[in-house]
Amino acid sequence: MKQLNYTNANYVTAPEKISLIAGFAPSVNFYCRFIEIVCKASRKAKRGLYDDSEWYLSSFNVLKQLEKIGICFHVTGIDHLQKLDGPCVIIGNHMSIMETVVLPAIINPAKNITFIVKESLLAYPIFKHIMRSRNPIAVTRINPRQDLKTVMEEGEKRLREGLSVVVFPQTTRSVSFDPEQMSSIGVKLARKAEAPIIPLALDTRAWRNGNFLKDFGKIDVPKDVHFAFGEPIRVKGKGAEEHQMIIEFIETRLNRWKKT
Repeated sequence: MKQLNYTNANYVTAPEKISLIAGFAPSVNFYCRFIEIVCKASRKAKRGLYDDSEWYLSSFNVLKQLEKIGICFHVTGIDHLQKLDGPCVIIGNHMSIMETVVLPAIINPAKNITFIVKESLLAYPIFKHIMRSRNPIAVTRINPRQDLKTVMEEGEKRLREGLSVVVFPQTTRSVSFDPEQMSSIGVKLARKAEAPIIPLALDTRAWRNGNFLKDFGKIDVPKDVHFAFGEPIRVKGKGAEEHQMIIEFIETRLNRWKKT
């Protein structure tokens, strides 16, 4: 199976020559390949043939297509996932659709995962077949009380089954990080399921939001992409201290990346 090549738990995109077409129109070049990958995956999912290995391959191919137009990925701390026994709750900030489509390529070799997603994504054209095949936890983002109940019940079930759960607890995805927008729903799930937390800081501003279609904005090639996984955190009390630790981890990494 194709995998990212890590050195001391770090991955950095290897320099490669960018084609003239990709250099001239990187966004168009990427989206043509992206739509092809997604449509192929959707057809397989619709026929019940889209398993974890197929999901990983699709995600890996998307990541590689981004690299082919000049995007540079930096991944650190993957060893925290590799060394951890059993499933975990991965809690991170949310900037763009990029993390949703490339994280399986980064995480799946270490942990089988699923996501907490908006219920509306299960009806999204083409994507719906893929999303439904991944056993996601769907929330409304309208009824907080019902969403909490769903996450607690379905999230614990997934964790007991050996699936790690990826949570983006911001009320909306944004390139600017506001701690006030980070709910503690992921921490509450980890506490209830007695599962460790892996904090995740990410910077995926390179995939901009679109003016007409939110998920299809310009690919800003000069901006590097960062994913940083932190050490496991065990919830000991009600979770307030651990929630703050996650926020501080994300803020520290984002401030560091701004300076590079």
